[in-house]
Amino acid sequence: MFYKDERLALFIDGSNLYAAAKALSFDIDYKLLRTEFMRRGKMVRAFYYTALLENDDYSPIRPLVDWLHYNGFTMRTKPAKEYTDSQGRRKVKGNMDIELCVDAMELAPRVDHIVLFSGDGDFRPLVESLQRQGVRVSVVSTIRSQPPMIADELRRQADNFIELDELRDVIGRPPREPRVISAEDMAVESK
Repeated sequence: MFYKDERLALFIDGSNLYAAAKALSFDIDYKLLRTEFMRRGKMVRAFYYTALLENDDYSPIRPLVDWLHYNGFTMRTKPAKEYTDSQGRRKVKGNMDIELCVDAMELAPRVDHIVLFSGDGDFRPLVESLQRQGVRVSVVSTIRSQPPMIADELRRQADNFIELDELRDVIGRPPREPRVISAEDMAVESK
């Protein structure tokens, strides 16, 4: 439940939301996402959290991070840590939970409603603390994936659970049509 006059903030756990959308087989259009939640209340801030591999020449997430930064999102990034596990596999670690919690606690006195885009059960104490401060908290994730992407304890703590799959038609990027090359296109390309 949203009220048009309430001050609203979005907190997006980038890797968690990406994994949930991928499990549901769709891509998120962040412009549509921001527009949808601006329609639901008075948007104070939209935060996006992600860790970046600094030593890579090209990071596939860099264009998204840049686009979000220029289009009304407050970006929170930090370098990801790269390590080799005990089986010799390359692993990347980049947890942004503390940064998200600090920002949410600092902003709590200035908002009425926080929308958390994550299913991570580690956020349950944050949600409980925000609620004690009088902030309503909605959590966006999915129970429709196998396994479900939201921790049961987080879902139970939230004032409202929003099924990500039900937002697909509102914030989903339309699937790209495969490009069909006609005989005319081939004739032009061969010249």
